[in-house]
Amino acid sequence: MPVAQIDDVEIAYVDEGEGQAIVLIHGFASSKEANWIDTGWVKWLTDAGYRVIAFDNRGHGESSKFHDAAHYSLELMARDAIGLIRHLGLKQPHVMGYSMGARISAWLLMHHGRDLSKVVLAGNGASMIEGSGDWTPVREALLAPSLADVSDPRGRAFRKFADQTKSDLVALAECVTAVRQVFAPEDFEKIANSVLIAIGTEDDIAGSGQVIADLIPRGKLLEIPGRDHMRAVGDPVYKQGVVDFLDG
Repeated sequence: MPVAQIDDVEIAYVDEGEGQAIVLIHGFASSKEANWIDTGWVKWLTDAGYRVIAFDNRGHGESSKFHDAAHYSLELMARDAIGLIRHLGLKQPHVMGYSMGARISAWLLMHHGRDLSKVVLAGNGASMIEGSGDWTPVREALLAPSLADVSDPRGRAFRKFADQTKSDLVALAECVTAVRQVFAPEDFEKIANSVLIAIGTEDDIAGSGQVIADLIPRGKLLEIPGRDHMRAVGDPVYKQGVVDFLDG
């Protein structure tokens, strides 16, 4: 498994296929495997003719982990992503981020848009402007002795997922409250890239995708029918919609 040294962070990644590069940025408590490999995304995109780079965000998977919230912010995590892009010498790659990865991708669009081609913001919509509620119960759930000690529904969902991915629970607890930054509507209005917003129609975390699509001059919404936040990731409508967007 290749590892890139980005400043003081080791970033583990996979690099497969040939063609136009697309960088995949996973969601909170996930990993390159859980978000992109096990769901068939890497194979789907390489079969479609793309070079696919999927990496573990700091605090996740096989990348460096920190037990201090100061090491987690959208800016720092976006720096890891743009650092990997430069490390690999990628010229205007496409980018796709899911959930927290969409927040990171949005930050990249706003600060490094000229270095990117098309971007997919998935699993995150108006919550990037309005926020998505209180995540303290999720932090508490991650630090609880076990899943059995957690009663909050959102907390249980993320603790169960974190246990399944064998994550560093303390690292995730520090990360979860540090990446809740919201953007102003005008931040999206300034984006010049073509952007696809992909969200499950049953997603109660992401917020409205249409709101973000309407703000971005070259924004477009893809609804993923009948899927919630956790189950939209591997959906075939989502996969086909992304390839159609990239190829268009």
